[in-house]
Order: sequence, then C-alpha cells, then structure tokens
Amino acid sequence: MEFDYDGGGLAKGGTVTLYVDGQKAGEGRVEQTEPMLFSADETCDVGFEAGSPVTDDYPSVGGTFSGEVNWVEIAVDKDAEDLDHLISPEERLQVAMALQ
Repeated sequence: MEFDYDGGGLAKGGTVTLYVDGQKAGEGRVEQTEPMLFSADETCDVGFEAGSPVTDDYPSVGGTFSGEVNWVEIAVDKDAEDLDHLISPEERLQVAMALQ
C-alpha cells in the first residue's frame, strides 16, 4: 500500500494505492487522517479487524481475509513532513500515561 499525503498540516487526506505482488490492484481517496494519536485500545491489524473498522463496507466481526499475507512493508518517504516538534517527549509521555 502507498499513501500519497496531501500535506499542508495535520489530518489532511491523500490517495491510497494498493499493490498485490508489486502490481497496482486499486486506488482510492482518504479524505482525512488521524491528527495525532489513536486510542490506546485501537489495533494495527493485517488480514482481519479487531478494533474499529476502517470502513463500513465490511463487517469488523467475521471480516477476516481468507488469503495469505506474505509480508507487510512500512516505509516513510524521505520527504515526509517531520511533525515531532508539535508535541514534546514529555507531552507524549503524559498522553501515553493518560491512556493507560
């Protein structure tokens, strides 16, 4: 999957392209992204959904992918906007502790 962020600040949208075996399989639009943090009980699943569904197009219960996921790659583009300055390490710790 590739996400081409619109840029210009937090929570903007972008174009998502899905690749299967290196070949483009689909493309779509995400109008808004998460501005800072996900809830502490949200999950990052591959092949099934244990938390909030990404879309209402499929059920979160019983929506398990029946194929085989061989690998997942997450790469951050070298030109990605660095937003670390928006929240200090101390504030990040406070948020993490508050979500416990």
